[in-house]
Amino acid sequence: MTAETFSHELLKAVVALFIIVDPLGNVPIFITLTEKMDVAERKKTFRVAILVAFVLLMVFTVIGQQLLNIFGISLHSFMIAGGILLLVLAIKILVFGGWEEKVISPESVGAVPIACPLLVGPGAITTTIVIIQTAGIIVTLVAVLVISLIVWVVLNFIDPIYNFLGRTGSAVVARVMAIFIAAIAIGFIMQGLQVYFLQS
Repeated sequence: MTAETFSHELLKAVVALFIIVDPLGNVPIFITLTEKMDVAERKKTFRVAILVAFVLLMVFTVIGQQLLNIFGISLHSFMIAGGILLLVLAIKILVFGGWEEKVISPESVGAVPIACPLLVGPGAITTTIVIIQTAGIIVTLVAVLVISLIVWVVLNFIDPIYNFLGRTGSAVVARVMAIFIAAIAIGFIMQGLQVYFLQS
């Protein structure tokens, strides 16, 4: 892979993961989930979220394909299933503006629901496995590192970002990102179906 090809594939991978992980679109949800915490608790919660999200993405980058092989699932079947899940997620965000998770205890907020499923859900897992198949493990690992850094920046500067965007701006960003998620979902479904039609 040439440097130009690597850069192109890396840019595509980062953009796709950024849209799916959607740290900016999730800002209003993060604020709501942590609004009753003091500054120290919020920082601790976000540190846990960043670490758990990073570990999850790395795990699926390294052994995602092996998991598919264990269960006898083809990549194209996974693309179709993941695409459908992404499409449902996008529609839910567009219609309801987000989704609600019942929080059992404040200590668990960082891991669930912020890290999973808000940051690393079915869409991010699907996208990571697809990227590693189409662009390779090096591109995927670097993309995960870049996205993790972006998430760290967003969560550490969440109050200024929310104040800048405002409630209306945050809602607009979330819905615009949902449209991109829907487009990626359709692309996954079409690619998966195309293979089945060619094989039949």
